[in-house]
Amino acid sequence: MALKYSILDLATIVKGDDIHTTFNKSVKSAQLAEKLGYTRYWFSEHHNFPNVASAATSILIGHIASQTKTLRVGSGGIMLPNHSTLSVAEQFGTLDGLYPSRIDMGLGRAPGTDMLTASALRGNNFNPNYNFEFHIRELQKYMSNENSEAKVRAIPGEGADVPIYILGSSTDSAFLAAKLGLPYAFAAHFAPSQLEVALEIYREHFQPSEFLQEPYVLVCINIIAGETVDEAHYLSTSHFQAFVNILTDQRQPLSPPDETQLADISDEVAVHLNRMAAKTFVGDKETLKEKLGKFVKDYKPDEIIVSGNIYDFDKKQRSYEIASEVIKSL
Repeated sequence: MALKYSILDLATIVKGDDIHTTFNKSVKSAQLAEKLGYTRYWFSEHHNFPNVASAATSILIGHIASQTKTLRVGSGGIMLPNHSTLSVAEQFGTLDGLYPSRIDMGLGRAPGTDMLTASALRGNNFNPNYNFEFHIRELQKYMSNENSEAKVRAIPGEGADVPIYILGSSTDSAFLAAKLGLPYAFAAHFAPSQLEVALEIYREHFQPSEFLQEPYVLVCINIIAGETVDEAHYLSTSHFQAFVNILTDQRQPLSPPDETQLADISDEVAVHLNRMAAKTFVGDKETLKEKLGKFVKDYKPDEIIVSGNIYDFDKKQRSYEIASEVIKSL
């Protein structure tokens, strides 16, 4: 079976852009992705980040789906502790009603923000001991036809054709995805350290379910592609600066390469940066073909999800083109 490839978009706000421009860029990227044969286009829920505009994830999913025709659109993911399961079922049931058989629901348990903001989001529902499995099962119940006789129903949502994916970056999420018999998407684009052991756990412990008979692995990685190796490395400086900003809690829109300050980071930050960026692939087409070929051989994903911050929008579009060409050739 041919390796599938998809895109994770955070609706990244670059320096000089407003929110309207940011969303228009996401529309154009999704339309390009559809032409290039990408399978799905996901948005990740984040809050209180001046460089990320995907906070109202389900609304953005609906907008992108309305501007495309065949591309699957979904969440990578909805941070379930921030929401009631009933409201998520209703939102995604609505999306499925508008765009049948095109909506995905990836679920995560991280807050997608700092704990103070998470507390503000959840209000009196804030619970540090959140039971992720219980709430996934509750969500599945609301979206099942078997809930039709219940006192509380998700209308729309009940019977919706919306596949669920478990997102994670640890062994806990791997065990849970395996136990529930659901596809597993690993966030190697920012937390790659447990990738190998998590995939081993998921595949070894996978229990077939009504949703999935065999393990299905999606791995999100960063790909920064250029016409030349030098151009790719130049473009990648914005991406690495964004990582440094996370590590140093300097939240700001994505900087152009000429305004990055990577030479000034401390040794401690450099160590953490190298860990975060271990699954960031930078280069021209030939370089990436070699690097990604080894990655696919080592980890055997069923699908690669492409992420990566590039300041220049035209260069970012070209990077998506090169990435698709490389992955199709593997």
